[in-house]
Amino acid sequence: MHRFFVPSEAITDGKIEFPPESARQIRQVLRLKAGGRVIALDGRGEEFRIELTRVGPDRVGGVVLDQSRNQAEAQVQLTLFLSLTQREKFEWVLQKCTEIGAHAFMPFVSSRSLVKLNSISPDKIERWQRIIKEAAEQSGRGIIPVLEAPKPFDLAVQSGKRYDLCLAAWEEEHSQPLRPALQDLPPGAKVAVMIGPEGGMSREEIDQASPYQWQTVSLGARILRMETAALVACTLVMDAVQ
Repeated sequence: MHRFFVPSEAITDGKIEFPPESARQIRQVLRLKAGGRVIALDGRGEEFRIELTRVGPDRVGGVVLDQSRNQAEAQVQLTLFLSLTQREKFEWVLQKCTEIGAHAFMPFVSSRSLVKLNSISPDKIERWQRIIKEAAEQSGRGIIPVLEAPKPFDLAVQSGKRYDLCLAAWEEEHSQPLRPALQDLPPGAKVAVMIGPEGGMSREEIDQASPYQWQTVSLGARILRMETAALVACTLVMDAVQ
């Protein structure tokens, strides 16, 4: 059954009016008719099974058949701090880590990042948000992961105090694997994992992050590509807490 995130105010008194983007997809892409059924999600973890009652050129509406709590969200709120990189690679990481279960993304620029902040346009951020939303719908998520505003490295690491645990994957760390660092996390813990650029993070940047509760961890003996490291880290966190 097709799934659509909608604003919570779109569902009132057991009825729903789909916003224009979802209505267009229902009408023109999926070509659903009145009587068809879809799932609407309010972005807060609630799912509504909907029977379409009107599929017209001006509006698409339906009635709520039943409501339930989404069961796909992880027991940990993982924020991935991701160094900005080439468009295709960065967008692929957003998509796949949304599917795996990331709660939020914090793009940042460090000294070795391939992309600079002044190249990030509002259109690009809107595209990233759309990719995250579609991946969340496809993978059965109950929320849309948050996309934080891109930040320079120094400001990004300062937000470490918002989390219960902050881990920076670093190729020069050889004694602390990621998995043991995740032991004894309480349900609902807020965890941040930082993935650096293709050239890695410098010693100076690691030292800069340390006062803000960041600790370095290893993802193994092999040097991973940035996008591989992001998926490995996300998967290990999800596996440790589910």
